[in-house]
Amino acid sequence: QLQAYGGGLVQAGGSLRLSCEALEFRLNRVAVAWFRQAPGKEREGVSVITGSDGTAWYADFVKGRFTISSDSAKNTVYLQMNNLEPEDTAVYYCAASGDSDYSGFDYNEYEYWGQGTQVTVSS
Repeated sequence: QLQAYGGGLVQAGGSLRLSCEALEFRLNRVAVAWFRQAPGKEREGVSVITGSDGTAWYADFVKGRFTISSDSAKNTVYLQMNNLEPEDTAVYYCAASGDSDYSGFDYNEYEYWGQGTQVTVSS
């Protein structure tokens, strides 16, 4: 129900834009988050945008570098990632919560998940 894409290989300091497209529901009626999981590490929340009013929230480790946005016409949420660091290497997942006001990173609150897209940042 969610398709995530846009990952790839980039050098440190570079940029990527991830996309999360919903196929069966409107993203402006749900909260959408990006999570990531690096090898051997737990899944962690990166950013979330609420469906109710479009408020964006970020994990401290991406503040000032990543920007989440939503395009209702394309029913797609984006994660613009700038100034990437090797520590950002992970599989990135988008997820949607039926609670359009939800702004947290408890992955149990997200009912729908995309398939993940690999981001690799070389030093």
